[in-house]
Amino acid sequence: MSPNGASTWHASYDPDVPALPDFEHVTVPGLLERTATRFPHATALVFMNRRMSYRELKRDVDRLATALAGLGVRKGTSVAIQLPNLPQAVVAYYAALSLGGRAVMTNPLYVERELEHQWNDAECRVAVVADYLFEQRIRAIRDKLSIEHFVVTAIPDYARFPLSYLAKRKLAGAKPPMTARVQRGEGVHSMRKLIRRTRPQVPTVSIDIDDVAVLQYTGGTTGVSKGAMLTHRNLSSNVQQMSAWFIDVEPGRDVFLSALPFFHVFGMTVGMNFPVAVAAAMVIVPDPRDTRRLVKYIDRHKVTVFPGVPAQYNAINKFRGIDRYDLTSVKACISGSAPLPRDVAEQFERLTHARIVEGFGLTETSPVTHSNPLNGTSKTGSIGLPLPGTDAKIVSLEDGLTELPAGGEGELLIRGPQVMKGYWKRPDETAATIVEGWLHTGDIAKVDEDGYFFIVGRKKDVIIAGGYNIYPDEIDDVLTSHPAVSEAATIGIPDPRRGETVKSFVVLMPGAAASVDELVKHCRRELAAYKVPRAIEFRDSLPKSGALKILRRQLRDEELKRAANA
Repeated sequence: MSPNGASTWHASYDPDVPALPDFEHVTVPGLLERTATRFPHATALVFMNRRMSYRELKRDVDRLATALAGLGVRKGTSVAIQLPNLPQAVVAYYAALSLGGRAVMTNPLYVERELEHQWNDAECRVAVVADYLFEQRIRAIRDKLSIEHFVVTAIPDYARFPLSYLAKRKLAGAKPPMTARVQRGEGVHSMRKLIRRTRPQVPTVSIDIDDVAVLQYTGGTTGVSKGAMLTHRNLSSNVQQMSAWFIDVEPGRDVFLSALPFFHVFGMTVGMNFPVAVAAAMVIVPDPRDTRRLVKYIDRHKVTVFPGVPAQYNAINKFRGIDRYDLTSVKACISGSAPLPRDVAEQFERLTHARIVEGFGLTETSPVTHSNPLNGTSKTGSIGLPLPGTDAKIVSLEDGLTELPAGGEGELLIRGPQVMKGYWKRPDETAATIVEGWLHTGDIAKVDEDGYFFIVGRKKDVIIAGGYNIYPDEIDDVLTSHPAVSEAATIGIPDPRRGETVKSFVVLMPGAAASVDELVKHCRRELAAYKVPRAIEFRDSLPKSGALKILRRQLRDEELKRAANA
């Protein structure tokens, strides 16, 4: 028990929520196996005009797993999955894991440089990708990648005719196109044909619960993207913790709005693995920013659980014509990735009659560690209470050891079964992050007398814009790669729509010249769109410490003061 008051936060739990769940030793594909056996006819996936039962989902997972085994996927093989939210993403994820492989979930917005780093670092041998991504970004760099086989799929492949045909025509007219004709050949395969033509004969694989299931890439204090090794125990335990917390979820009866990207750990766990574990239907939304579709699907499919980010709830609140839709089927929402403003939560609750609570998590914790109670007291501005089986404490920023009493501000440390095994091929960073079983989060927090935790600031300078984590060092590296740039410092500044937005400060080389447009175009070539600075300010110099470290906090303080005086 933590001196911060574990007994205190347990006393704040909803009735019937255990302090320590009776964790089952079940792997991630074991969750699907169990649900497909117990609820074979329950709806698993809803996508466009298609519904799939859990028996049908398991059938396609087994067929693809058999095909992937034929392509060389074995226990320990890394399989990249670069898809928006689609049934194919769910099928590919569980197929790879059922073979003992490691899933490497990849953002579809990543550009060539980012793909090359992530897939080669993870030693990926097979990639499941969307057809348009293969043609627009991957084909030209095939020789630079460790990938031996590409399994290609189109967005409408799981839709039924005629919608599949109409959707493909519409996607072909998008700018840039979101479908493409991919020439099959050596090392390039059709996912649809592999599933249709393969008789399921999944090889028997002994998967240990402590084997790595997912390499989930994240940045860090260095800004270098690195893979958090999430084991089957980590992911399965976090799902079981969520099941213990969401006491009103009924196996086989709930409907989840799966709009959070599956390539993000929040969406992967709360929008995919959790509903699979409780035999819920997943209403799949490829674009999380498509508010019209979010509203329409909640109404049409009677969604009951909606995990999301504040920007989504706020967009629904302000959606024109919202009164024409019935959103009262929603009973529970967990909000993460950014602070949840009180007015946004209150307006959404009035609109839906649902309970929306703020939670907290990290890539390194699979991800959920804290949540406000669904039925009890939810404190504004708080990330809530540690989930069942999770311990947390606040330690001094000075020594990283001394535990602080209630109200003291220090670094948040977390211990629990959802804490990662470590960073892939980075033992030094693992040792610096996990000390004696405690994960040092880098977040500055405090805990009150009731056991509720509050994030005060970030020790790391991660920018969270529109629910995406953005690492300033990566942007600075791209900016300073421009021949005219001497130094760069990137920060996050408040933004009413995205939560934060990206601003960079640039010092040019002596005698050099460059425009804002030129630097933005340079960034667009090297970074995913959401990472590109929305504002660039030229300066003669940047504030530095005595050790010549750029002081981003000083720049941030200046921006906040400027905004306050505006």
